[in-house]
Amino acid sequence: MPTIKIAAGRCSRELAARIAQICGQKLVDVEIMQFSDGEFQPSFSETLRGCEVFIVQSTFPPAENLMELLYMVDAAKRASAHKIVAVMPYFGCARQDRKDKPRVPIGAKLVANLLTAAGVDRIITMDLHADQIQGFFDVPVDHLYASRIFLPYLKKRNFENLCMASPDTGGTRRAATYAKYLEADLAIGYKQRPRPNVIGSLQIIGDVKDKNVVLVDDIIDTAGTICKAANAIKEMGAKSVRAMCVHPVLSGKAYENLENSALEEIITTDSIPLKQKCDKITVLSVDKLFATVIDSVVSHKSINSLFDFDHFLHLEDISL
Repeated sequence: MPTIKIAAGRCSRELAARIAQICGQKLVDVEIMQFSDGEFQPSFSETLRGCEVFIVQSTFPPAENLMELLYMVDAAKRASAHKIVAVMPYFGCARQDRKDKPRVPIGAKLVANLLTAAGVDRIITMDLHADQIQGFFDVPVDHLYASRIFLPYLKKRNFENLCMASPDTGGTRRAATYAKYLEADLAIGYKQRPRPNVIGSLQIIGDVKDKNVVLVDDIIDTAGTICKAANAIKEMGAKSVRAMCVHPVLSGKAYENLENSALEEIITTDSIPLKQKCDKITVLSVDKLFATVIDSVVSHKSINSLFDFDHFLHLEDISL
């Protein structure tokens, strides 16, 4: 069996260190040489020859995070690594998954091509913005879901009159899945967006009066949609409103918007490190989830149990 090595890019080093510890490993030391013009060069400080190398890096902006991952993959390939696995808790550019208007790129496909060209043998990622992105790759993709963490957490909180809600129609299936397994009601937001990050109007479909509502989304960016939906739900008589998102992008005035909104709590993961502290935000770590998959990849075990909702809904350890 090949020796296992776990490395990390700079933006995901804290999460990667915990993943490595759970796997009984130490992070490979990676030195970054920085040029005065901003160019950089990563260098592995130990041999990778014949090893199975897992490189942990989320690819949120700036673009240097993606470039750093590509550089590290190329470096591992040229160091004669046996296999190279890109562990991407957050897959950047996932919102560019189709050509929705003339003369625009399909960014997610381009990133897939770049990773493949660099020499990646496998991708491990979580909650892609669109499931079809898996088909952009010609290498295996382990697509995990944060529901394995969120469902036990919500079950443990045991909210009365729980109602799962989607801030827009695109997330209806996601919210409906949570509602099904938690035996909760469902509400849906209908929004019209004239351009990215701008909301024209938003209406809530469903009965939320006197209910504890949890808004479900995969990404919170500027928090405009989620906050507008939360305020509307609160005005409709909801007892409480929370938000739950996998990837806390939180750009622009997101933190200010969340603080000033009707949201009592924002439940998220550490796929992207928070830029600043916010008392409303509860972070659930994905370290054990990714460590479990890495162990399964190494030992050639099935990860089917990670998608068994009925099994892990009753887990005591909400980190899993």
